Amino acid sequence: MNALVPLPVLLPLCVTGLKLAIGPRLHRLQRFISIAVLGAVLVLSVVLMVAADRHGPLSVHLGDFAPPVGITLVADRLAGLMLTVSSAVTLLVLVYSLGQGMADRDDQAPVGVFHPAYLILVAGVSCTFLAGDLVNLYVGFEIMLVASFVLLTIGGTATRIRAGSTYVIISLFSSVLFLIAIAMTYAVAGTVNLAQLSLRLQEVPLGVRTLLEAMLLTVFAIKAAVFPLAAWLPDSYPTAPAPVTAVFAGLLTKVGVYSMLRTQTLLFPGHRLGDLLMLAALASMVVGILGAVAQTDLKRVLSFTLISHIGYMVFGIALAGHGSISGAIVYVAHHITVQTTLFLVAGLIERRDGTTELTRLGGLAKAAPLLAVLFFVPAMNLAGIPPLSGFIGKLGLMRAGIDAGGGWAWALVAGSAATSLLTLYAMAKVWNLAFWRDAPPGAEEEGVVLESAEDDEPGDDEDDEDDREEGRASGPGRGTGRGGDAGAGTGGGLPVPAGAVVSEGFLGQSITTTKRLPWPMTAATAAAVALGLSYTVLGGPLTTFTQAAATELLARTPYIEAVLGR
Repeated sequence: MNALVPLPVLLPLCVTGLKLAIGPRLHRLQRFISIAVLGAVLVLSVVLMVAADRHGPLSVHLGDFAPPVGITLVADRLAGLMLTVSSAVTLLVLVYSLGQGMADRDDQAPVGVFHPAYLILVAGVSCTFLAGDLVNLYVGFEIMLVASFVLLTIGGTATRIRAGSTYVIISLFSSVLFLIAIAMTYAVAGTVNLAQLSLRLQEVPLGVRTLLEAMLLTVFAIKAAVFPLAAWLPDSYPTAPAPVTAVFAGLLTKVGVYSMLRTQTLLFPGHRLGDLLMLAALASMVVGILGAVAQTDLKRVLSFTLISHIGYMVFGIALAGHGSISGAIVYVAHHITVQTTLFLVAGLIERRDGTTELTRLGGLAKAAPLLAVLFFVPAMNLAGIPPLSGFIGKLGLMRAGIDAGGGWAWALVAGSAATSLLTLYAMAKVWNLAFWRDAPPGAEEEGVVLESAEDDEPGDDEDDEDDREEGRASGPGRGTGRGGDAGAGTGGGLPVPAGAVVSEGFLGQSITTTKRLPWPMTAATAAAVALGLSYTVLGGPLTTFTQAAATELLARTPYIEAVLGR
């Protein structure tokens, strides 16, 4: 069984080479390979999770080199659960992206870009969850960084390049800080293996240990978008294509949370920075949700709620008790799924109406009742309405805070309750503006180009505006005939600028608004909603599993024995 541990990392990486060789040709084969690989990774993740639950942590030393020389990968209950949830989410987002037609635009690039980059991202996430040492944790982060920059800047628009550059700069800063922390750790302990560090760091002077803890927490807080290190997120994520935004918001920030959870329980038990973490958790919850309430764009509302709800997870890590760790694990699994689902719904709204600006939306509950249901269920789940999984996670965290007592714990309990109510208010605001009220005058008509294979040069704002005006003046259906070839709408194969009104998607060259949403997008979103609801239906087994995971994390011995054989 241990031989299966590296496969969630190796399988996507190996297939990426095959897909690069295929290039932009054979679209159906590209899609089949991507779905098959992610399906296999999901099955492997479930097998590893079940095996870790029944037999304890699984570990493998690649090349049979023992620590601290070899590469160690470990799958315990926590890693197995995170792998399973992330694999399910990435598979659903891939299906959604195929429906949107994003991958179809790879024929405009010298090589197929989206599929390989997406698989590399999945491999990086898996590497992070399975890493048994700090160096490979760093490698996982860097794999994700390379793939995420490609995905963030798909389309090459000025807005995306600017947002992607900000993301990369922040990520590179955290990477440099991470490297410094790894070097210092190796200097004082002579190893970067997590199991060995859990033993050797106890012999390191307290001041040095606290410095290392602070540096690692800073790195992971940047990755997780913990306030005040979260300013980069609201401007970076909403500009990306909907599937990319969904998987980033739902998954990548939780990689930082997972790293905090792993290192705080394994390397720094009884950590001295608990009060500082509580302050960061409270600030993230309050500042994030106040930012969400002030927004009028759905994607930015969801981006700020993401920052806010990261605070719940940090709350559980900061208390460092059995109940709080269990509650944090439940909430991480819940939030990965629900936040991804809400961004997928935002993509459906944008695909249908051409915007996510709430002041320009309305009447969706009557015009698109299925879309309304797909938003309402995860929105209430995010707000923590009983008996949904958001309520289960929040209840566990708040009970742990009450049991812990103390000023900071009670402040976090109060902050959690207030944040939950304000989240409900923010979701109700979105519901009232986008779904419940009548559609405002001047709503976008069908056929507005959201994505074009080749946009105008960055900075040609005046030309873009002229193109939009000319497109709307021509009226729908005049840009091209039904079944016309690419570029017919602009006369002779020229690219269609975003904002122009056309009657079709130009065979994958542009992504346009349509009242009839592509069925893969709707099906993937509905499956994500069902996955979120399954946490409620399986709330008892899920809570039992996370309690066992929390016991294992706090005991540390099962992990150490699995790696070192003691």
